[in-house]
Amino acid sequence: MGYNLFAMNEGMLLNNRYQLLERLGSGGMSDVFRARDLMLERSVAIKVLHEDYSNDSAFQQRFRQEARAAANLSHPNIVTVHDFGLDHGQLFIVMEHIPGKDLKTILRQRGRYSVEEAIPLMVQACAGIGYAHRAGLVHCDVKPHNMIVTPDGRLKVTDFGIARALSTIMPDERADVVWGSPQYFSPEQATGEAPSPASDVYSLGIVLYEAITGALPFTAPTSEDLARMHLEATPVPPSEYVPDLPSALEQIMLKVLSKEPAARYRTADQLGRVLLRFGTQKDAVPPPSLGLTPEAGSTYQPPETQPVAAPPPPVTSVSEAILPVPEYSMPEDIDWTAVALGFLALISVGGLIPFWIYIFFLYNPR
Repeated sequence: MGYNLFAMNEGMLLNNRYQLLERLGSGGMSDVFRARDLMLERSVAIKVLHEDYSNDSAFQQRFRQEARAAANLSHPNIVTVHDFGLDHGQLFIVMEHIPGKDLKTILRQRGRYSVEEAIPLMVQACAGIGYAHRAGLVHCDVKPHNMIVTPDGRLKVTDFGIARALSTIMPDERADVVWGSPQYFSPEQATGEAPSPASDVYSLGIVLYEAITGALPFTAPTSEDLARMHLEATPVPPSEYVPDLPSALEQIMLKVLSKEPAARYRTADQLGRVLLRFGTQKDAVPPPSLGLTPEAGSTYQPPETQPVAAPPPPVTSVSEAILPVPEYSMPEDIDWTAVALGFLALISVGGLIPFWIYIFFLYNPR
């Protein structure tokens, strides 16, 4: 019988390799520690799942599958998974240690972000989750608690696949530890359906709503009431919280919160392109802090944007926001030789006019 990690102190070893240094946080299903990887001599973050989840063999197998898939994700906006395993009867996952705070903590401290601050952060979140979508992975639990923001403005998404792994041991459970947190999960998750990329997009929309307004679109005392609101209620227009919110951005936010998955943007990549498009139209060029440039070894290619010679007109509708930027082509150099020859030809033709007048009167005397 294993012992509980709640009793672990600084200096204790996990898997004879990771020295636990301090507890960074605790949740309903896990604890997070800052630790030292003694083999590679680097700081790491370790999430240790509680024994209630670790003791289930089906969950252990699914957890390994999800952790292995998450470890294959290499993107600057995703927290890298280094290792995972089972020790002292508890599953753990080892990740890169990111200096910074989770977005939820930041929002509690500051209230909300301005549009200019929120858009670059959300574009980064979309870039990381969109990369996972292209790799065939759905996050299932997108929320600001799972987004780490560094002091220099880099956002990284963490906890890929854990919620989906939990569904193997609680297939009929709709609690927050299974299909996402009730404040952030999609209408289809509220009914117990398996999440899709469009479900992650909906959750990203709620995070965007909260980041800009400082409030959640739906609040209720119980998970059941929240689920009902996701399914039936219309969110409060964000402009009621932020009166000077651009109307185009409000349309984007409300589109993302559509009840039907088909009415939203299909993937996080598509939402990210729309937000990036909005940002470039507002500011003429993307802010340098968007964080879309891949690190070495990443296969992610950010959306290409055409350079603009002057700020384009503001977006007035969502449909305009998703259209490609029209290319502006400069006129070609003028061929002055051709112009001169044409001018000479015009003079020559004009010079014949008196001659033809003379011929006319020669044969048609008065």
